[in-house]
Amino acid sequence: MLNRAKQFSAICILLLFSGAALAAAPTVALPDFTSIVQKYGPAVVNVVAHYNHTSEMGNDEPGQQQAQQPPPQIQELFRHFFGTPFGPQMQRPDRGGESLGSGFIISADGYILTNRHVVANADSVKVHLPDHRTYTAKVVGEDKIYDIALLKIDATGLPTVAVGNSSDLKPGQWVVAIGSPYGLDHSVSAGIISYVGRSLGQDQSDVPFIQTDVPINRGNSGGPLFNLAGQVIGINSQIFSTDGGAMGLSFSIPIDLAMNAAHQLQTKGYVSRGMLGVGIQSINESIAKSKGLKQAQGALITQVQSGGPAAKAGLEIGDVITAFDGHKIYDSSQVPPVVAMTAPGTEATLDIIRNGKPMTVRVRIGEMPRNGLSAEYLAGAPSTRGSNLLGLSVQDITPQIRQQLGYQGKGGVVVTDVEGAAARAGLSPGDIILRVGNQAVDSVAGFRRETANVKPGSTVLVLVSRQGQNTFVTISPPAK
Repeated sequence: MLNRAKQFSAICILLLFSGAALAAAPTVALPDFTSIVQKYGPAVVNVVAHYNHTSEMGNDEPGQQQAQQPPPQIQELFRHFFGTPFGPQMQRPDRGGESLGSGFIISADGYILTNRHVVANADSVKVHLPDHRTYTAKVVGEDKIYDIALLKIDATGLPTVAVGNSSDLKPGQWVVAIGSPYGLDHSVSAGIISYVGRSLGQDQSDVPFIQTDVPINRGNSGGPLFNLAGQVIGINSQIFSTDGGAMGLSFSIPIDLAMNAAHQLQTKGYVSRGMLGVGIQSINESIAKSKGLKQAQGALITQVQSGGPAAKAGLEIGDVITAFDGHKIYDSSQVPPVVAMTAPGTEATLDIIRNGKPMTVRVRIGEMPRNGLSAEYLAGAPSTRGSNLLGLSVQDITPQIRQQLGYQGKGGVVVTDVEGAAARAGLSPGDIILRVGNQAVDSVAGFRRETANVKPGSTVLVLVSRQGQNTFVTISPPAK
């Protein structure tokens, strides 16, 4: 009994000391997001895409929370612990022919940023402001690779967000999201950045996603991600989940990339990206050892495109890229986004290792093909314009173009340049125009004939073949 009494006394003393230590420990104040929500919440909007028929919603399934398959090791981890595959979660339309998303106002005259998958192929788009005003929005432009769409509503004096800088983000920083999950507008959630520059697979290799543990749900797509200074540093875009709910794996598009894309969509109707013209892979320990590298870092060149920027600069298969314009390259996934964000025509510096020796190479960045058609096939090619009101230049389809596009159809003309009305309609070089109105087009002369009498304010229906899929597109020249 005496021993037990001594033990009990010792425990009590230990608890007293522990309590004193806890009482003496400094209190850590959690961030207060109320000022951010009050100041910039009015600039966050609810985006509703309407579809006349749900069967016409397209292959992109607008408004979905899209996610690529994660690396195999993560999939296996989820199978082990949860007994279920880890896969993409799609945001189905909330009711009938509608899908819901979020967005935010970037200019007082009505320009709004959101995700492309929120509004893709919509027949009409409505924007609901926090003050209960509703506007019909025009889709100024959209980019599938970056999953960005720029909207415009006819209004002035609107509240706007403050745009920050996403280039200096660090894991551990607090962030807050505002959006409309499940249609519940102006919902606020918070968390921390858990990774910067996350690659989500080949289809989205040009986007260095911001990974957070912020609870993001269906309907948050297109909404802003704020830092503690109240600046937007990302657009909430995707989630990974086994059941469709938030699981602490949310991904946002960096605002630097998004604003660059928005500017291009506003000024020229499409987004151009830089291209190096190489195939690359990551370096593991065995590859590093075989090449005499001190560390398994860098991007190993596995292919050099003939006549491309890298070939012209003298890069070779087997070279290891260790830096791009002063930015260290630790893994091959870092290369696509940094090159894509470099304006075509820019001269960049590459640090490489060749045969164990460090070298510096200067390379002039090319332009990434749009819709699979490389710029060299269009440069200097004879082309013609139809009506200037359409903003379209086309040329006859040569055997070389047919081979590169993999086009097996008959007739048509290939688009070589777009601007104005054609750019706003989403056409781009590499598209093949098969019909204008009710008339088939099989030559430049035919295209010129069918578009010669286009009037301002009219609507021209064209049948377009893009990557093997046919779709009708309307081009609407502005009324004078």
